[in-house]
Amino acid sequence: MNCASLFVAAVALLSEAQAQNIKRNIPYANPAHERQVLDVYSPHNAKDLPVVFWIHGGGWQTGDKSDVQIKPKVFMDKGFVFVSTNYRLLPSVDMATLVRDIAKSIRWVHDHIAEYGGDPTRLFIMGHSAGAQLAALICIDDRYLKAEGLSLALLKGCVPVDGDTYDIPAIIETAETRRRVHGLPQAKFGHREKFGNDPAKHRDFSAVTHVAKDKGIPPFLILHVAEHPDTSAQAQRLANALKEAGVPVQVFGARETTHNKINANLGLPDDPATKALFEFLEKERKK
Repeated sequence: MNCASLFVAAVALLSEAQAQNIKRNIPYANPAHERQVLDVYSPHNAKDLPVVFWIHGGGWQTGDKSDVQIKPKVFMDKGFVFVSTNYRLLPSVDMATLVRDIAKSIRWVHDHIAEYGGDPTRLFIMGHSAGAQLAALICIDDRYLKAEGLSLALLKGCVPVDGDTYDIPAIIETAETRRRVHGLPQAKFGHREKFGNDPAKHRDFSAVTHVAKDKGIPPFLILHVAEHPDTSAQAQRLANALKEAGVPVQVFGARETTHNKINANLGLPDDPATKALFEFLEKERKK
């Protein structure tokens, strides 16, 4: 590479660095476990911007806050601060600890995101797969945020992406019936075990259980793979519960895609789910 090319590359890198501020591995608890950290991506000179809070998937057992593909850049270009959080994982901790970690992470965002140009009163909670379950639950079951001294009023929207566990008893019955009628062995660490192998816990960790009128649940956009029977059924189940409670909700089924692809493609200019997402955000951020 000649000197002129090196100069152009250096200018491009400098311009990109100036255009955004990225802070990684910020602890949100004290003392913090190594998984109790988050990343903040903010546009240069950001001030009072709405915040997207992203929860990664991975079956509550794997995954990382770095699994965000093109999302940070796309959201920053659209005028958002983007936060991606880690949380402790099964089986090292129980499911309630995971949800409490998400609430603690949101508490950190509420207390500190203004330092990064974000508006702590305009949070949009999103997540994929296991992260979709956590996002929906934290936006509906207000006990977790209340334990951190917060309320649902901070949340301006929720976008769960292709989750299959908004109604956990339903997915357990569906999956176990499917295995039984086809003569397949039951899963050794399936939904029943992950959520505590206790029917009361299954109901308690289901977002649909906690939907009620006039509790401040934010508007929802539920994205799912249209050809996937389980995530499609769960999307409709959650949407129906929200509608009955008077909560604004939209459901968008993305066609000719997969569970992983719907997540990876969020942010691409020609992606239909992305179009639905930004139409939702533009509408809700103005309220």
